Amino acid sequence: MDLSTAREGSDSDLRDPFLAALGERTRGLRLRRGLTRKALAKAAEVSERHLANVEMGVGNASVQFLRQLAVALDCTLAELVGDETASSPEWLMIRELLRGRTDPELVQARSALAALFGAPASQAARRRRLALIGLRGAGKSTLGRRLAEDWKVPFVELNRSIEAMAGCSLAEIHSLYGPAAYRRYEKRALEDTLRRLPRAVIATPGGIVSDPATFSLLLAECYTVWVRATPEEHMGRVLAQGDTRPMAGHAGNREAMNDLRRILESRAAFYAKADEVFETSGRTVEDSFVALKAQLETAIRLAA
Repeated sequence: MDLSTAREGSDSDLRDPFLAALGERTRGLRLRRGLTRKALAKAAEVSERHLANVEMGVGNASVQFLRQLAVALDCTLAELVGDETASSPEWLMIRELLRGRTDPELVQARSALAALFGAPASQAARRRRLALIGLRGAGKSTLGRRLAEDWKVPFVELNRSIEAMAGCSLAEIHSLYGPAAYRRYEKRALEDTLRRLPRAVIATPGGIVSDPATFSLLLAECYTVWVRATPEEHMGRVLAQGDTRPMAGHAGNREAMNDLRRILESRAAFYAKADEVFETSGRTVEDSFVALKAQLETAIRLAA
């Protein structure tokens, strides 16, 4: 049983509100990045037991401990400890303008800011690139390759581009340089792909939503589809491929499935930013390919 699950109920009434909120933010950032508690503790060079206590809201972490976590999570200390939008008068004023807005209103505000400070692609240009997002095991690579072949456009598996750029495997990037370096390679690989290929089908890593800048770039430059499956099918397909990322270390047991469900839950709101959703559960590869191609027929203009 997960330590936090075992003790959270008994300790919930005793936790300091600040420490409880700190624990929730830490756990949320970790899950969004697809890291197990053990992997984060190793990357941050901190005690896994102490990290568990912090996530449960009963650990009084030092500033140095939080700084190490922030580096490993590739976020600011302000984001980990509290609200970054309290850092300046302008932030406070912007925050007040956005406070209480509905999700559609916030989407409109984000689009306006992107248009003001960036150079987003036109809708016509966006629809010449298809990006498939979602957790590993949904079928992004298989379907993406089939669609690219059918439309006669390049297929890019972004993980392979990251490895080529780094000169080593994904596992080596994480073990040698850490998750922050991986996110930098991920963004550079996406930027390179967008610069070189005005038409393409791109299969993205499951954790691309973890970095707001990279994910915003993807949404601005590509027509995106969340390729989705049930947690059970995600797990079964990943195990069939012989790769348990991001559930390494305890594949096939209840804790692995719980981790998978938590990762999906923590990322769902980000995946939902995609232009469309496509469900692969209960479908063969051929059925999925035909259905996805038909679903996208009027939305994109990839074929030359």
